[in-house]
Amino acid sequence: MKVTQPLVDHIIKQDEKYGYEILQDQLSAKAEVHKSKREQHSNAASTLKDILPPSLAHAMDLSQEKGASTWLSVLPLEEYGFALHKGAFRDALALRYGWSPANAAPLNCACGTLFSVEHVLSCPKGGYPSIRHNEIRDLTAALLSEVCHNVSTEPHLQPMTGEVMSGLSANIQDGARLDIAADGFWGSRFERAFFDVKVFNPYAPSNQKTPLSACYRSHENEKKRKYDQRIREVEHASFTPLILSCTGGLGPQATTSYKRLASLLSVKWNQAYSLTIMWLRCRLAYSLLRSSVMCIRGARSHLGHYMSATQPPLDLVSREALLLAQ
Repeated sequence: MKVTQPLVDHIIKQDEKYGYEILQDQLSAKAEVHKSKREQHSNAASTLKDILPPSLAHAMDLSQEKGASTWLSVLPLEEYGFALHKGAFRDALALRYGWSPANAAPLNCACGTLFSVEHVLSCPKGGYPSIRHNEIRDLTAALLSEVCHNVSTEPHLQPMTGEVMSGLSANIQDGARLDIAADGFWGSRFERAFFDVKVFNPYAPSNQKTPLSACYRSHENEKKRKYDQRIREVEHASFTPLILSCTGGLGPQATTSYKRLASLLSVKWNQAYSLTIMWLRCRLAYSLLRSSVMCIRGARSHLGHYMSATQPPLDLVSREALLLAQ
């Protein structure tokens, strides 16, 4: 009623002119209705969260992160990397809501620990956490190579020659490496930028009782203590920790970095920024989901696989997969 009331009043007056002021009144009323609905939904969610078990409330927080639900909003087209088989889809839903996957693996993990989602997402047996990390590293590096020069993975840092680091936890080893390096990402084409990826398990006991913002901040600070001063003073470059949760969330600096990457890609591909950032979040979400499902269902042996980051034209993907800009 609020949205249509200005138009109803106009019809009653039998005024043939539909002026700019009436349109603005309708737009203002529509904005007020949307705001009221958002507040109602937010209040309802807060009330519901207060009565939920802690594990389900934690899962609710994870599912509300920016980008964590993008995999549910596109058509599952395998040719664009937006597909999960039916078992993986059910496991992804179980992870989203904090449920135990149906027909889960044996009673005990191959490492001897009692099987649980909290454990298998972090268990190093079989190398699945490394595969999950490498998925994000390789995808990010492949996309950086579209818009930056001299992109490399696992670049060695220059050896220390007497420089003194102030932090006790700073990495001063000669063989130190980071995940990605690229020229021209933050500034001029000769400015070097280093990135280090970390995908953490938000269901781990050490993270469940900690607010998500604190988890991201803690992991970012840990990376900075190890590498930031050395990168600035020895490499004369910038350092950015890319912290992601295995459920699809991004830390503050990762969010800023991927927004910058989407901006550069949108200019090169001549696509809208909103569409590009949505596509990028979908690629990240599916990469994390597939690797998380692999942690649950995969055989605990030393395995690896190759992922291609090539993609068809973005406008074609958006039309066929119903990828909607937000």
